[in-house]
Formats: sequence, C-alpha cells, structure tokens
Amino acid sequence: MSDASTPELAKLREAAAAAQKALEEAERAAEGASASGPGTPDTGPGAASDGAAAPEGYAAEVAAGYAAGATLPLGALLEGTPGGEATPNPQVQVGFALSMLNRHGLVAGATGTGKTKTLQGMAEGLSLAGVPVFLADIKGDLSGLALPGADNPKIAERAASIGQDWTPTRYPVEFYSLGGIGKGVPIRTTVTDFGPILMSKVLGLNETQESSLTLIFHWADKKGLALLDLKDLQSVIAHLTSDEGKDELKGIGGVSAATAGVILREIVGLEGQGADVFFGEPAFTTSDLIATRGDLGVLNVLELPAVQDRPQLFSTFLMWLLADLFQDLPEVGDADKPKLVFFFDEAHLLFADASKDFLQQVVQTVRLIRSKGVGVFFVTQSPKDVPADVLAQLGNRVQHALRAFTPDDATALRAAARTFPTSPYDLERLLQELGTGEAVVTVLTEKGAPSPVAWTRVRAPQASMDPAGDAEIDRVVAASAGQAKYGTPVDAESAFELLQARAQEQAAAQEAAAGSATAAQEERELAKERARLEKEAATRERAEARHKEQSARDRNRVVTSLAKTAGTVLVRELTRSLFGTRKR
Repeated sequence: MSDASTPELAKLREAAAAAQKALEEAERAAEGASASGPGTPDTGPGAASDGAAAPEGYAAEVAAGYAAGATLPLGALLEGTPGGEATPNPQVQVGFALSMLNRHGLVAGATGTGKTKTLQGMAEGLSLAGVPVFLADIKGDLSGLALPGADNPKIAERAASIGQDWTPTRYPVEFYSLGGIGKGVPIRTTVTDFGPILMSKVLGLNETQESSLTLIFHWADKKGLALLDLKDLQSVIAHLTSDEGKDELKGIGGVSAATAGVILREIVGLEGQGADVFFGEPAFTTSDLIATRGDLGVLNVLELPAVQDRPQLFSTFLMWLLADLFQDLPEVGDADKPKLVFFFDEAHLLFADASKDFLQQVVQTVRLIRSKGVGVFFVTQSPKDVPADVLAQLGNRVQHALRAFTPDDATALRAAARTFPTSPYDLERLLQELGTGEAVVTVLTEKGAPSPVAWTRVRAPQASMDPAGDAEIDRVVAASAGQAKYGTPVDAESAFELLQARAQEQAAAQEAAAGSATAAQEERELAKERARLEKEAATRERAEARHKEQSARDRNRVVTSLAKTAGTVLVRELTRSLFGTRKR
C-alpha cells in the first residue's frame, strides 16, 4: 500500500526540501571560505564533519530527517546494493530524538541478527544521556554492562567506519532477580498489587476463571483481607469453598466451587514451580528504577536465566512492573528526554494466549504511560508477534533481518515491508539480506512525523559484550542499597493468619457451644435419673408401709386366733370339771 497520500509523508518531504535548501545555501557560503584544519566532528545524527563532502540525494534526505537536538545515536547510513558491498556513510548518522522516545518503539529481527547488541548499545547511549533504563536479561548476555569492553582491531575498524568514537566504558548497573531466584536484588510484589488479570495470565486461566478470580479478589478486599503471598490467596479460596464460607461464595456473584477448585490447583502448580517466592513483602517500589549516578542513568538489569524456562511468568511480571510504574509516576507531559526507558525483551511471550482483558490493559498502559515520561521498546523476532493495537502505539522502529522459510514467513515479511514509509529500497529483499548488526530504521522526528527509512549499520557497545562473572555480579549486588531494603523477606499478618485466627475462634466457639450443650444434656440426664431414683424410693417406701400394715394385721389375726383357741379350751376344761367328766 502506498503512503504517498499520507499527511506525514507530505510533512516529511517539506522538511527534506527545506533541509536540502539549507544545505545548498551552506555549500554556496562555504565556496568562498578558505579551507582550514579539521575540527571536532559532530557525531550527532545527520551531522557531517568539517571538510567532508556533504551528503547528496537520498543520503541528504536521511541526514535531514534524523537531524535533531538531543539524540540517542544508533549508527550510520549504509549505501550500496542489498546483497552486494555496502559502504557506511559516517556523515549521515542515524538515531532517535530523545524527546520522542516516550512514543515507544519496536526492535525486531530473527535470532542471531544482533537485537541484543542493539539493545545494549541503546541502553549505553541512554545512560550517557542521563536516562535510567530497565532491561530484562533472558540469557545473561547483558551483565557485561558492568564491565568495560575489550578493545580489538575489528571493533576499532567498525567504529571508525561509522564515525563512532569508541571507548571501553563501564556503566552504573543494578542487578535484580525475581524473588531472589538467581543473582540480583530480589523483586517481589504482593498478590493484591499484582492483581487478578495478571495473576490469571500467570495461572493460565480462561476468561470465565479470570472473572471468578476477580470476584475473589474483590471479596478479600471488601473483607479487609490482605493478599500478600500465594498462601493468602489459597486460604481465601479454601475458605470460600468450605462449609463455613460457601454461603459467602454464593453472595459474591455465583463463583462455582468447581471453578474455585481449578484456580486452587493452578496455584498449587505455580508453587510447585517455586514461584511462591515472587509474591510477598517487602514489595518492590518501582520508582526505585528511576535513578542516576552523577550524569549517568542507572541501567537496571533483571537477571532471568534462572527462570527462563518459565517465560509466561517472567513476561507477566515485566508487565506488572510497567503497569505499576504507570500507577505511581506523576504526569510530566512532553519532556526533553524520558524519565525511564523500558526494554520488554521476548515480547511475544507476553501476548501468547492472552485474554481480551489482558490485551486491553497492555494497550491502555502503553498508550497512557508516555505522559508519565516512560518509553517502552518491545523486543521480539517479528512484528507479527505484537498485536496490532499495540503496534499502533509504537513510533520508533529498528528492524533487523527477517527470514522467510515458510509461506507464513513470506506473508509476514511482505506485511512488515509494507508498514515502512515509502523509500527507494526494495524492502522485501533488503530485510532478508541484512547482515548481523545491520537494521532498517525509521523513527519519529521532533515534529512527530516519521523519518526516512535508513539502512543502518548499528554502533558497537562500549561495555563488555561477554557476560560478567558471578563474582562481579555478587560485588555489585552486595554494594547495592536495594539489597539492604529488599534482601530479607518479611511475613506480615495477612489473609492466611486472619482466616486461621477466625477459624480458631469459630472452632473454640463451637467447642464451647458443644460443651454447653453437653453440660445441659448431662444436667437433664441427671435430673431424670434423680427423679427416677426418687420415684423408686417413694415406691419402696409405700411398699414397705403396706408390708408393715399387712404384718401388723397378720399378727393381730394370729393373736386373735390364739385367744379364741385358748378360750375354747379353757371353757371345755371348766365344763368337764364342773360336770365331773374326766379326760380320757
């Protein structure tokens, strides 16, 4: 698709024409001047050294397009034919306007094309400009920033060919690690600060489960339960799925017990990977990344080799750092240079299987954080790795070589070529034939228009391009103020302890209630037994009374009977005695 009708290109051509006119006037003014000894060359983009021939043709257009006040040098224009011999033009320097770095950017290219060294060189230039930088070091390649580079003839020749004043330099570096895994000051955050959307990305939840997790976070916040680490989140979910909490689970929007169970299992799996150390206190203050030492910006390097097998985890943590910066930093508007530049390496890992809400959060953060003075550069293999809504926010572009081994690769290559402004290059061919350390570049000028496309040989880093040894990293970490501040984890009272205390109180209350009920039951049983015994005693008393009465009656009958018998015998004896009858 042609860009001939775009307002930006029209502005660019006007600027190029004006620059060409100014150049012609300068040449006419110089014709009458006597030649003098060579002066100090201006190494800024677009500058020509004294006594050198001025750029002509497209080189002049490029020189004018990259002319700016304060710049971040990137390299020099290459002239020639793709696939043939290319000659750098040290008079045409290519770089970024510092004031436009908060318009964000993309550094892309196939593996082995020089992205990491480009990133390192940009970080060094930003440090020299007094701009702090954050970098994710996936493979440990960037730790050499703490050491000066080693001089050798190849570097000297390359630097001279592109007009670079190369000097071995060490830079102020802070090394960080996720939760203390690996070398560096540990970066931790609380589960509450991390938030449900990023947590869902780490746990690999679908949109329904993400919505449920959001409700769980809301419930914990409403109840004043601080979610500091993973055991806090586990305890909240376990409470909501227990007999005591199931009614509360229904009351927060219908989170099913099955969904809660899935989330719990994923958290357990995350703990099994050792990720529990990433959550907790002391929580990292992201504004600590914005620091300078003297006139140099501090290079904050997050060492990730120890967790490079968990890309979704560390890429999501990088997004948290960026989102937290957005929340904490004040508005600064358009400044002469950014407050911080954030390099988001392996950016394709961030967007893989991302939910709609997650992508919206990324787009919003990238769109708005520029007003906080933060520039974001996504580093990945192909522009298609980054969603279109995010790409639309990126104004600066450094494209290293692309490979087209499959039909899909060829389609992606054509799409990438069409997204550059119009230029005399055959970009589909050039992008495949770029050498290592070469890139196709276009940036935003200070007027906000895209610069001419420039085939560029990138500057060589001045710090060591080899990884620093463990001893050097340990020395830097031990001397860091961050180690004293964040080095020792703290287990403060939070949801786990509060729910545990609540459970203990409920158990004690239930035990007390059960004890009272038991005592009441025993009292009732005792009263019942007492009544039974009293009844039995009364029955016995009545029986004994009846027995006594019967015994008395029986005795009376015996006495009466004996009396009657005795009287009869006495009367008969008397009768016999009176009438003279003898006994026989």
